[in-house]
Amino acid sequence: MKKKTKSNISPALDEKLIVGILSREGRPVSLNELIASLRLGRKQKKELKRFLGDLTEKGSVMRLKSGAFGIPREMNLVAGTLWCTKSGNGFVIPDKAGEKDVFIPARFIKEAFHGDGVIARIDHTPRGRKEGKIIKVTRRNMRNIVGFIQEQRGLLHLIPEDERISHRFIVNSYPKNRKISDGDIAAAKITKFPEEWKYPECAVVKVLKGLDSIPSITRFVEYKYSLPLRFRQKTESEAKALRPIEEIEGDRADLRMLRHVTIDGEYAKDFDDAVCIKKIKNEYTLYVSIADVSHYVLPSSGIDREAYERGTSVYFPGKVLPMIPKALSNVLCSLNPDEDRLTVTVAMYFTKDGEMTKSTFHNSIIRSIRRLTYNQVEEALNGDNGASAQMADLLPDLENMRELAFALKQRRAKRGTLDFDLPEPEVVLDIEGGIKDILRSQRLFSHQIIEEFMIAANEAVARHLFHKQLPAIYRIHEPPDKEKLRDFERLLHTLPVNVQHRDRRTFLAQILENVHGTDYEFFINRVLLRSMKQAQYSAVNKGHYGLASDCYLHFTSPIRRYPDLICHRVLKNTFNGRPPYSEEQLGEMAIHLSGRERVAMDAERELEDRIRILFMKDKLGEEYEGIISHIASFGFFVELLDIFVEGVVLLSDLRSDYFIFQEEKFRLIGRRTKKIFRIGDRVKVKVVLADVERKQLHFALI
Repeated sequence: MKKKTKSNISPALDEKLIVGILSREGRPVSLNELIASLRLGRKQKKELKRFLGDLTEKGSVMRLKSGAFGIPREMNLVAGTLWCTKSGNGFVIPDKAGEKDVFIPARFIKEAFHGDGVIARIDHTPRGRKEGKIIKVTRRNMRNIVGFIQEQRGLLHLIPEDERISHRFIVNSYPKNRKISDGDIAAAKITKFPEEWKYPECAVVKVLKGLDSIPSITRFVEYKYSLPLRFRQKTESEAKALRPIEEIEGDRADLRMLRHVTIDGEYAKDFDDAVCIKKIKNEYTLYVSIADVSHYVLPSSGIDREAYERGTSVYFPGKVLPMIPKALSNVLCSLNPDEDRLTVTVAMYFTKDGEMTKSTFHNSIIRSIRRLTYNQVEEALNGDNGASAQMADLLPDLENMRELAFALKQRRAKRGTLDFDLPEPEVVLDIEGGIKDILRSQRLFSHQIIEEFMIAANEAVARHLFHKQLPAIYRIHEPPDKEKLRDFERLLHTLPVNVQHRDRRTFLAQILENVHGTDYEFFINRVLLRSMKQAQYSAVNKGHYGLASDCYLHFTSPIRRYPDLICHRVLKNTFNGRPPYSEEQLGEMAIHLSGRERVAMDAERELEDRIRILFMKDKLGEEYEGIISHIASFGFFVELLDIFVEGVVLLSDLRSDYFIFQEEKFRLIGRRTKKIFRIGDRVKVKVVLADVERKQLHFALI
């Protein structure tokens, strides 16, 4: 968990007390004035200073140059996390939920790095957008750096590969047993952060040379994002000491007689959800049973602290960096077939049309009768004789699941759910671990069955906790900015897509339905997704725009997501006690966990991008057909049809004419020839550059 503020000064001393004193005074207050207000002795001055240091790092209070302490918001200051862009500018995402991001021009970022905890002063708000400058770095979140070695006047420098970091580092040490050369890729530990007129410094810990294989690219990404590669010894020891439950607790429902099954991917090793269905006449009872990780992972334990720090599991091709040790994720908590497992179950009752009439919640124990894969279920439901015979005993249950899932999907479509159909890249490895192919992953109806059941369970738990007014972490997705939606609608008018405003609430959902199965489907989905705000965690329920849900949270994956573990603890406390967290605690946790999720997503996406470029390295000069997926001032991006890969055609390589970027029409037009390139056009290209290190894949137009 986050480092907690500890003090032996007084049992009554806490953050609220300090902030309360500063608020009442209405001005910055000195250390001695605080001691007097708290009626503390001089001997306790050191402890109070340490406590105030913790609050300053957290951003709750601000220490001025005079030494006095004040409240940031009273001084037009915002505490938050700095997120930089490739352009050099940045945004401060406030620590306090509900506040708008603050735009920071590049010249005012100063010595701060992407990801740092900072305090920014708001200078002005043009057109309602807050703008300001960084005045203090409160917390350094970046400890490692990867980049290219550059020798200059006898000194080695490391130029960060991440364009969001504008500083270059002086290399003050490197492994003596490894030769280090100009142009090498290296991973380093930051030893000195930048000061005014002084370069930051780093110590090289590993020379990566070239990124010529999946393992080398994976190591690069792990270093770049400072991902934890192994658990602390204490955490591993705690996990290995845990034992399966031998006797059923008195308040735990015994559901082992129900026919639970798990349905997952071919290579899944941890199973945290199992489902069971009953149909009586035209009504369904659906049981969604989720691994009871909270039974084993207790608050403030070593496992819990490290799980919170990680926030989420990270998934790479052929490798997982788990949130909790494998002794738990793959064994004790995994709902393996024919083994008794502790679970938390949501029982939901539906009409034939998919309307939920009731839901109940239980501490439970189950015994999964079968481990199924999506492909097996799809084949059985499609009438494959072999699969149907193999699962003859389960086929009636699977058909009932299909019926209920279809009804749930229809109901969500009516309320305006945005059902994005964006295929993920599926990296096919050969026997030696090399890349055999990169395919678009198929989205089967068996996937949708589990998606619908998990969404229903998440909503049921969210509404239960919300109506009981219990503090929880919600999964929120705020509506997109109107300006971005207008841009999206302008794009639609340039394409042969049916655009009708029958119902503003379901307009976007109708567009996605209209383009389904067309050449425009993939990039329309992607452009619309880019127009959306990012979903995040929040202690305040603001609804989920994409799901058209008024109340939503994450409950179904506690093995791989910490917010789900929190949800389990809160839900289980409704059975027998008071809420385990305050709303203030959950607010802080939501910010941290949203940040960890973003790091994991960025790392997974970057690894996929670099692997795709690696796959194209031996295809220089080869020709492919593709679709223009994005237009920019410097060229256009092409998504290949045969391979799930995207590259760029630069304007500087188009020799036939000078092309003008017409942003409002989403196209490029030749000044002399009037040749037009627009989103959705089919083009033929050949591969001219595949640079994994620089993350560049360039095509030339044929």
